[in-house]
Amino acid sequence: MEDRKGKKKIMVAVDESHCSYNALQWTLDHLADTISDSKLIIFNASNPIAYGYISAATYNTSPPDLIAIMKENQDKLTSALLEKAKEVCAKRGIVAETIAEVGDPKEKICEAAEKLSVQLLILGSHGRGVIKRAFLGSVSNYCVHNAKCPVLVVKKPA
Repeated sequence: MEDRKGKKKIMVAVDESHCSYNALQWTLDHLADTISDSKLIIFNASNPIAYGYISAATYNTSPPDLIAIMKENQDKLTSALLEKAKEVCAKRGIVAETIAEVGDPKEKICEAAEKLSVQLLILGSHGRGVIKRAFLGSVSNYCVHNAKCPVLVVKKPA
């Protein structure tokens, strides 16, 4: 479960929301001693591009060109998001590894945590009510029930 150097692995899942940034910040504020002796992984999973909507948006651009542009923009946004997270960690003297994947975030997060043998998965909570969570789903709820490691859900600040 530990990597070859004997370090434990902690993974923080981030997206573009304030909730995930708060989870990263909380992790750095409250688990700094643990993290300094562990391997910190910052993970992002992006939903795949919804190609079904592209034909409606291709007035002056061919679909393959638009798909390439959208993919390039998604890659740039993901890269910028992960770089920002790495910088936040670096300011605290913590070196973080970043990983990005495309797919359903809740499934990709659980798959990555298992594949990387993570000892602790940390997620932010959007704080949605019961009804919104029932209709929209909840990544943190899914991960709590399906991840093969302990999951810490950081609530948004009051």
